[in-house]
Amino acid sequence: MAASGRGREALESLRSIPLFSQATDADLELLGGYLIERRFPRNSTVVEEGLPGDYMYVLREGRVKVTKLADEGREKILGFIDEGGFFGEMALLDRGPRVASVKTLKPVRLLALSRADFLSLLRKSPDLALAVIQELTRRLREMDEQASSLSFQRVKERAKGVFVRLAHDPAPSESHRVTPPLTHQQIADMIGTSRETVTRVVKDLKQEGWLQQDGKRYLIPAA
Repeated sequence: MAASGRGREALESLRSIPLFSQATDADLELLGGYLIERRFPRNSTVVEEGLPGDYMYVLREGRVKVTKLADEGREKILGFIDEGGFFGEMALLDRGPRVASVKTLKPVRLLALSRADFLSLLRKSPDLALAVIQELTRRLREMDEQASSLSFQRVKERAKGVFVRLAHDPAPSESHRVTPPLTHQQIADMIGTSRETVTRVVKDLKQEGWLQQDGKRYLIPAA
């Protein structure tokens, strides 16, 4: 299929996506011909966590947020995507459930590529298939490294990291660094856990002698 009148915009969008970074111009033109435009108003859900996906999206106008439900049912914001960004590309290869939701923060204009069209093109172009495989291999390696790091990072250590990061340097005559006023809920939001868990962590750190509290401020060792 030949590229449409949006061909230049489509090629620009596709070249920015790592999944297609090794693809030839000819293959990108073929892909661009299958892109369809979609528009969503503010506060719309484009992708819903847990549901199977059939489309990848390139954001041409507007802004969206990426969210995930935490274990206790609260919505956690994972990040934001602005014009030129993309999301949902794994749906091109796998109809498994979406791992996160994407919601609009303002009216958006998207270019969408369907899984059916993409797989059809892969069958026709071995070079495109190889380029995609190379990118997926790199991404799997990164995910494995991240998962290993997260599995060793206990909640208590993440909480200590927050206190260390936020505490002010002590005066010459003081032996402790002091944080700004913090609630347990604020700490929980920063480390991605529940307020109840933070309460237990704070208690443990106090019992260990590493943490002291002065009202809503926390004191940690200067060294």
